[in-house]
Amino acid sequence: MTDPVTPAPKADLLLQVENVFAGYVPGLDILQGINLQLFAGEIIAIIGPNGAGKSTLAKAICGLLSPHTGEIHWRGQNIANRKPNQIVTQGICYVPQLANVFRSLTVEENLEMGAFIREIPLGDLKAKIFKMFPRLADRRRQQAGTLSGGERQMLAMGKAMMLEPDLLILDEPSAALSPKLVDDIFTKIQEINIQGTAIILVEQNARKALAMSDRGYVLDSGRDRYEGSGSQLLDDPKIAALYLGGHVSEASQQQ
Repeated sequence: MTDPVTPAPKADLLLQVENVFAGYVPGLDILQGINLQLFAGEIIAIIGPNGAGKSTLAKAICGLLSPHTGEIHWRGQNIANRKPNQIVTQGICYVPQLANVFRSLTVEENLEMGAFIREIPLGDLKAKIFKMFPRLADRRRQQAGTLSGGERQMLAMGKAMMLEPDLLILDEPSAALSPKLVDDIFTKIQEINIQGTAIILVEQNARKALAMSDRGYVLDSGRDRYEGSGSQLLDDPKIAALYLGGHVSEASQQQ
């Protein structure tokens, strides 16, 4: 196993997943004792083959699935059995891969729905999102169902950011997008992180995810098989052979 990376001492532990077992059918666990840590300001990538438990882990963290064993600590408090509406108020937002916008509502109405728990004027928040995603500003009165795939993904992210979360969990944000739109989405993810939001990035585009992440976890058969910095995992021949199509990074090849 790749050696764990110890974050800088100044980093604050936000999230700790400890020995979590969870699944959708009683007696059949998808997650088989997952462990994970997230520190303030980090981007961590969750990669692995189909069926490894990546999306299941994301759902467990945000309350859509309750672990039957293990704990999920957010800022020191166990949130493993809290409901999604309770977890959202703690500063955790989740953007699923599918069905992540209200297709019959306009772009602006979607943003307003994203802030449904906030009892403040929303004008400044919407202006902030429109500045972050100029395409959405141009389409603010357009129904979300008529947007392109990339625009819908930006809207889903913008809707979540209306709550100004401390943690944004993104489940396959680049799925089914063109290479150009993938680049745009990953640029926006980095911008969100630079502004102070920690990010858990669940991605099939493993190379791109690891390249932009502080740390990464490789899941396989419901377990966290490997952990390391993004660059360590990219440069590890074993990781490359098993999960990255057999190619290590250029830097590793030159060593």
